[in-house]
Amino acid sequence: MRTKRVRRRPIAEINVVPYIDVMLVLLVIFMVTAPLITQGVNVELPKAEAEVISGETTDPVVITVDQFGDFYLDLGEERNLPVDAVTLQGRLGTVLRHNPKLPILVKGDAAVDYGKVVQAMVLAQGAGAPSVGLITVPPERPEP
Repeated sequence: MRTKRVRRRPIAEINVVPYIDVMLVLLVIFMVTAPLITQGVNVELPKAEAEVISGETTDPVVITVDQFGDFYLDLGEERNLPVDAVTLQGRLGTVLRHNPKLPILVKGDAAVDYGKVVQAMVLAQGAGAPSVGLITVPPERPEP
């Protein structure tokens, strides 16, 4: 007695399930670590009562003035490197030509000379910023 052998056609597909698994694991890793990675210059912000700016949908460009009076600009890949006034104004001018409504904020250290913060604001206005805001932190309230 002879049995008839059934021939299967070869499968010509790529199994993507392992790739999807790896992608989901990487996605979870990035979602968990992204909030932990914050870059920027540490400054002690002045404390002041101020209302929160609302209605801005785009991320602002932040000019940081550290305690030594150095300027930092959160644009490009050199965010943690100080920039001089000419470079700061040039980069801001370039960005503002492409997006003239981009909000500009200055984050000045509480210990820095007030003149350096004003200089940062003047540089931003010279680059074409229609208005420049200041970043502060709310004062600490005493415990009741």
